[in-house]
Order: sequence, then C-alpha cells, then structure tokens
Amino acid sequence: MSYLKEEIETINGLTLHTVQTDKFKTNSLVFKMLAPLNEEDVTFRALLPYVLQRGTKTFPTSTELRKHLDELYGATLFVDLSKKGDHHIISIRIEVANERFLSDQTPLLEKAMKLLSEIVLSPVVKDSSFPDEIINQEKRTLKQRIQAVYDDKMRYSNLRLVQEMCKDEPYRLHVNGEIDHLVRITSESLYEYYKKALKEDKMDLYVTGDVSKEEVSKYTKQFFVFGENAHNSAEKSITEKRQSEPNEVIEKQDVKQGKLNIGYRTHCTYGDKEYYALQVFNGIFGGFSHSKLFINVREKESLAYYAASRVESHKGLLMVMSGIEFANFERAVTIIKEQMQAMKNGDFEEKEIDQTKAVIKNQLLETIDTSYGAVEVLYHNVISNIDEPFDKYLDGIEHVTKEEIVAAAGKIELDTVYFLTGKEEA
Repeated sequence: MSYLKEEIETINGLTLHTVQTDKFKTNSLVFKMLAPLNEEDVTFRALLPYVLQRGTKTFPTSTELRKHLDELYGATLFVDLSKKGDHHIISIRIEVANERFLSDQTPLLEKAMKLLSEIVLSPVVKDSSFPDEIINQEKRTLKQRIQAVYDDKMRYSNLRLVQEMCKDEPYRLHVNGEIDHLVRITSESLYEYYKKALKEDKMDLYVTGDVSKEEVSKYTKQFFVFGENAHNSAEKSITEKRQSEPNEVIEKQDVKQGKLNIGYRTHCTYGDKEYYALQVFNGIFGGFSHSKLFINVREKESLAYYAASRVESHKGLLMVMSGIEFANFERAVTIIKEQMQAMKNGDFEEKEIDQTKAVIKNQLLETIDTSYGAVEVLYHNVISNIDEPFDKYLDGIEHVTKEEIVAAAGKIELDTVYFLTGKEEA
C-alpha cells in the first residue's frame, strides 16, 4: 500500500510536487523558499513572508486580499518560518475548497494558484521598495515575536542550549532573527533582499489534494516563472563537530523553576542508514510517555515537572528538556546520564521496542492525515537531497533491531549541559 503518491517535476526555476489524494475536500498549496542559515540574512527572511502576505499588485491592501480569499469560498492564507539543520525555510500556504465538491464550478484551484504566485512574485512595491507603513508594522510584530522567546523560559532555555552547543555554527541562529538586526532593516533593503532571494533560494511548490498532475503543471507554467533562479539544492548541514570535554553552562535569572537542558551529538542525520534506529532509540530514551526519562526522572524519582527528548533530524542533535527544582540539578543530571548509559548498554526490552515502533508509526500516519503534515514529511527529502518514499520510511522503522539501536546509541556523545536557575537570595 502506498500512503503518499508524489510526482515531481522542474518548471520555470522551481520544483513542483503534486501529491494526489482523495482524502481531503480541500486543496493545499504550499510554497517553500529555502536558503542557508546565516547571520546576515536571517532577520530579512524572518520579516519577508509577513510583508508579502499583506497584499499584491491586484489586491494591494490586507482588506482587499482577505475579501478575495473570502470570495474563494473562504480560502485561508498562512505564512510560517522554520529551521531544519543549517537551513532557513519560508513557507506560504493557501488552503482552498476543491471545486469538485461544490455545485458552483468556480475554478478555485486556478484562482488560488494565481493568487499564491502573486503573493510571491507581485507584492505591493512603490519606487523600488516595500511600503514603509507595512514594513514598520511588521517590524513591530516581529520584534514582539523575538522578545516572546526570552519571556517564555522553556523556549529560552532551548534557545540557550543551542547557542552554547553551536557557537560557531549557523544553527545557533534563531528562526526569527535578531532585534538589533531588525532595527537596521529598511523598506529598500528588504526589497533588495527579496529580489536576491528570488534568484538564489531553492523554490518548491507542493499541491496536495484531489488534483491532476496535468492541471497543476499547466497552472504552474502559467503563473510561476523564476527566470533567473539558480535552482540550488540544499547544502549538507555541519554535523561532525566534536569536543574533548562536555561543556557546562549555569545561568541565573529571576525564575521560579529550574530549566535543565542537555545536548548530545548523534553523528547521524535524516537519510543515514542508522537514522531509523536513532528514531526508535529516542522514543525509548525520552520521546514518549513510556520512555526512560519520563518513567525514571519524572515518575520514580519525582525530580522533574517534565522530562523529554527530541532529535533534530537534519543537524544530528539530541536534546533533553526538563523542568526541575533548583536543588535537584546534580541528581537530575546524574539520572539522565544513567538513562543514556542504560540505552548504550542495551538495557531495554523487546516489548519497549515494539511499543515505540507502534507509537512512531501512529504519529507518522496522524501527521500525513493533514495536507500540511504530508508536505512537511515529504520536504525532509528536499533538505537531505534524497528521494525516499514515505512507505520506505515506515518500513525502515518497522525493521529496526535491538543491535541497531545500541549501535546508534554508541555513537551519541554528550556535548553541553545547560541549567537556568534562580538568583541566590541576598
């Protein structure tokens, strides 16, 4: 059985991915722009999609654009930013009803693809710059989004761990950029960056729904033309950094609960043959509610309000996140390290492996049950420069052995322990 049917072709400087499925009554269009993460560009990129979604030449104000979306049977428009390995990704998505399910045969797919192309290629521009009013409003909003990370201590401690682990690597940068860079961005400089991105970013368009490849190709050729685009592929992220001694960072702030975050290097990324084993390893170690971290750190020892781990698939990092009492720092670090050692020693049962595989499979099938989730799963291939069908991924997880999990665990190295604790009383 094939879960996701993806057909790929290169058209006018972008890669078109048609994902034909009759699961949804809507069609989902997702346009992705990928570029290397770097300090010079990240804040421009964080601002750009929010400016683009404010209007087009045909619909120059937010009100006119929203009115047009309403006319397309309540179509929705979203923009999003993400960071995968050392890459920064802008996503612009339109969700529109499939006209096959409507009595009125308005060509909704055609109109939605035309609108998406306008948002990307024909934004509101005046005298070779974006309108000042829009730029100033979006800069204020982006500043609030950047600041929000510092106010949310769980997100802040994740950010600080990454900054410490990846000091000399692009991955240290936050997806929303930096406030001090934001102040320097002008309407003209953002417009110049936008033109550069159209030439240099890797462009991918996903169309998911009950659609035909021929129809989608026709509209793509008609509306999307990136004449000067270099059509770059994603470059491999830096993953092989090693350090002789693990780093320990203790930071004091006025906080009520300690945040203990521990970072490991896995020396394995998406597309590597050990990657399936690493996913199962993470599920048993800290990914799910039956994991060692959850049971031993949170339940048995009552040391943590939360304790979990996650893998950064394209950077080769494994990160443990936990919330603890300040006094429990040493004990919590010791027990987390003991769980890692237990995994390296193969101290887990076949039933834990089976349970973890079942949960991973359910999670993946739930993810592709939404059109956006399906796109995110397929986009891993673009970032990794591989072509691996979703079914092969499921099969890879299913056939992981205990020996492979222990081998994947054996490659994992402790990199950094970060602890956000309270200020000492005077």
